[in-house]
Amino acid sequence: MKNKFVRPLLAAAFTATTLLPLAASAQDYPTKPVTLVVSFSAGGNNDLRARQLGTPVGAMLGQSVIVDNKPGAAGNIGHDFVARAAADGYTLGIGAMGPLAVNQSIYPKVPFDPLKDFTPIVLIEKAPLVLVTRADKPFKSLKDVVAAAKADPGKLTIGNAGAGGAHHLSGELFKQAAGISMIAVPYKGGGPASTALLSGETDMMFEQTYAALPSIQAGKTRALAVTSARRLPSLPDVPTMAELGYPQVVVSNWLGLVAPKGTPQPVVKKLNEVFNKALAAPDMREKIVGPGNEVGGGTPEEFAAFIAAENKRWTAVVKTAGIKLD
Repeated sequence: MKNKFVRPLLAAAFTATTLLPLAASAQDYPTKPVTLVVSFSAGGNNDLRARQLGTPVGAMLGQSVIVDNKPGAAGNIGHDFVARAAADGYTLGIGAMGPLAVNQSIYPKVPFDPLKDFTPIVLIEKAPLVLVTRADKPFKSLKDVVAAAKADPGKLTIGNAGAGGAHHLSGELFKQAAGISMIAVPYKGGGPASTALLSGETDMMFEQTYAALPSIQAGKTRALAVTSARRLPSLPDVPTMAELGYPQVVVSNWLGLVAPKGTPQPVVKKLNEVFNKALAAPDMREKIVGPGNEVGGGTPEEFAAFIAAENKRWTAVVKTAGIKLD
């Protein structure tokens, strides 16, 4: 009879003892610098935001946040690195729209599962796009574009920053929603696509708002519609796609914070709290909102649900458009 009671007690004591190091490590986290992987080159928006957030977050955590750029394969290389890292909270990643919601549908092989291999922590920001045309083009409104496309299917050209990117997918989604045909013209990045638009090589493009603002403000391009859910403070007179009859075309090139699958929940909770505090700071909000983006924030569960919804949505758009990359 004695063993009947002693064994469960010993088992419980053993379990409690083995869990103590994990609990202590989560409570003390972090005890060394944290690496934040950016899956794109230095100087881009993902890199800029990672470095801007790294300073206040590092101060709150009491450890340095080191940004490590691992570009290549449309973000797949960096995301794969994060997915394979130790799930201890010391290797984090800037999770981006392409690798987490699009790439598995357009590339023949992606080395990670965007919905299973990461622990979402917090949405950082959404970057809406704006449909722009050169100022001397005849399109004064979105209605003019749709009318012209229906009058002469396949004649209008719409540039983008590369197949499968937010610029391209916004155009495909608009074409599907409006029931029109236009020629998608891919370029090697947003800069070349914008140059082609300004030279008259293409008729229009969906451009990241922060990148489009200078040309709009200089009168070189005309903004026809934004893809945000509400009008943007930076472009208050430009209607949303939803206002103009296309509620499906609400698009943002978003980014957030992710960790490897299995990262301890206390660590996830702490990271979520400090990043939310950093995002709520007035100077950080201005850095995000000023150029035309939207501040993220929220819970890990909300970010996880957002990623799943985006993944499902873009998988359907890509399949309908027949987009594939070698």
